Amino acid sequence: MSQPELSNHPLHFAAAFGTGGLLSFMVLFNGTLAAYGSLFFASWVPHLTGSVAALLFLLVLRPKRAQAARPPLWVYLGGVSGAVTVMLTSATLNSALALSGTIALGLAGQMVFSLFADMRGLFGLPQRMPVRRDFVALALIIAGSLILIFFGSST
Repeated sequence: MSQPELSNHPLHFAAAFGTGGLLSFMVLFNGTLAAYGSLFFASWVPHLTGSVAALLFLLVLRPKRAQAARPPLWVYLGGVSGAVTVMLTSATLNSALALSGTIALGLAGQMVFSLFADMRGLFGLPQRMPVRRDFVALALIIAGSLILIFFGSST
């Protein structure tokens, strides 16, 4: 499978940054749902509303398929990992971690797995060995997470 052309367009950086803000809203909304229902309810509602929104976007925008080839079957497991992610972040949001600790530790977990996936070339990714900069970034993210959690406001 060929890799798509890579670009350093500023819009891509802005979109990735904006996604972080949207992720914070998602965790907050889902955690609030869990406080009023259950972790399963907090996962079911956003997946149902997200499916409806995605179908509406598909109907309105009518995007073309990127490739005519069928994707591998394992890519459909994204919904399972999404459901588990919603349940786990909903549980941790309603703990002493709160929103900032949940997002910070989530970012650290993403970074660790991403470095491992790059190193192994998992899921068709190009294999790339981490460099010192990657480990420094990971150490800073973990240090920031620990500061937020253990030295943050206790009110």
